[in-house]
Amino acid sequence: MTEAAVGSERPPHGRLRRLATIAIVVVTTGALTSLLGWDIRAWCSELWDALTAISIQYVIGGIALGVIQTVATATGWYWILRAAYGADHVRRRDILACYATAVALNGFLPANLGTLVSLFMFVAVIAGATFSGILGGYAVQKIFFTVAGAFVYLYLFISVSGSFDIKFSWVHEHVLATIAIIVGAVLLITMLVRIFRPKLATFWQKAKQGGRVLTQPRTYFLHVALPQFIGWCASLGVIAMFLAAYAIPVTFHTVMNVVGGNSIANVTSFTPGGVGVNQAFNVASLSGVTDATTATAYSVARQLIITAWNQVFAIAMVSWVFGWSGGKALVGESYADAKRKAAEHKQSKAKASA
Repeated sequence: MTEAAVGSERPPHGRLRRLATIAIVVVTTGALTSLLGWDIRAWCSELWDALTAISIQYVIGGIALGVIQTVATATGWYWILRAAYGADHVRRRDILACYATAVALNGFLPANLGTLVSLFMFVAVIAGATFSGILGGYAVQKIFFTVAGAFVYLYLFISVSGSFDIKFSWVHEHVLATIAIIVGAVLLITMLVRIFRPKLATFWQKAKQGGRVLTQPRTYFLHVALPQFIGWCASLGVIAMFLAAYAIPVTFHTVMNVVGGNSIANVTSFTPGGVGVNQAFNVASLSGVTDATTATAYSVARQLIITAWNQVFAIAMVSWVFGWSGGKALVGESYADAKRKAAEHKQSKAKASA
């Protein structure tokens, strides 16, 4: 997927510069760790031993659960778009191929650019679809995962003894200041709503078609929320499978810790696919149940194996549904559109903050 879909966008000198940069970073990192007295060679040896110690049944189990996660989440997308544009214009396998592409691309592209690519792919494969309409569908698609994320944070917050006292001690001590902040926030939101209301109204007129499934509660809960819940549970199963592979205690609390850490890593990540950032957060999340080397091995193994499988699955799906040439062109064009859209958004943010 990396070479076939987006590799054509990069000139040869760009690839060479990237490889040279990686080489310089590796050499510099090695020199610094040597000066600091960290035996990186021994650490890498221990990490490799931990990576190769995983049993094949855990790999197969993790991949199987990953497939369930992708298919179930894509099913929710299918019903959102089917309600918006009609069963005659939306094919289940098209949506699965597009969503699988997003999952694969997000494994190595920064800032979840793969998701944006899939939105443009939806526009291309669905007759009558508009980007605003698809974006409205994306807002609906995020409802469940926003609730699930809030549940994880709430659980972690409540499960820590004394959390309310720790988090709200400042509020208890500065009541008037807290009230002033709340009032100021309400006034600011009101002002922003008044300023952007015309634009929001125009956007809503275009985007509400994508949210049409919300007018059909039974369809939403049975065909969108339920598959998404199954996919989310499968994602928890992937984490549990790889934790078990490294003999890390598998408990609900441990899994929630990892999920919460991964969520924060995805928000704060500045590297493609969150490489390095995810490992740091996983080590922190598992610090109470295992050592740093085992936690890193778990994190690296899960990311490498699942990312590699997502690449294979996406290529197979795109080639089967659209053909090799057609799929390559579709993904390449959508990737170019996504980069352009992301650049426009970045420029608009820069102008707004100037």
